[in-house]
Amino acid sequence: MTFDKYDVNKDGKIDEVEWQKLALEDRWRELYDADSKRDTQRRLTVACAAGMLLYPFAIVAASALGLDTAADLIADIATVYVVAASGVVAAYFGFNAMEAKK
Repeated sequence: MTFDKYDVNKDGKIDEVEWQKLALEDRWRELYDADSKRDTQRRLTVACAAGMLLYPFAIVAASALGLDTAADLIADIATVYVVAASGVVAAYFGFNAMEAKK
């Protein structure tokens, strides 16, 4: 990594003010990354919860369309899907509760 772009006064060394600017930029990136991580986790949890709620409708829709084999296959994997999606939702809420206690 080159520090030339951070040497604002071009004196060949990074002064205290320039280090503070670097630290501030680093802190901003940490906050942005943490915010992005929370957004991604929230979207994943919402997708899993919505999937669990909509899963029965997929079975009913496949059956209504005359796709009985598809409805049976979807129903067969329902237990695995619901357990996995429930695990994601439970982990999200569990880790958020643990972070709140810090």
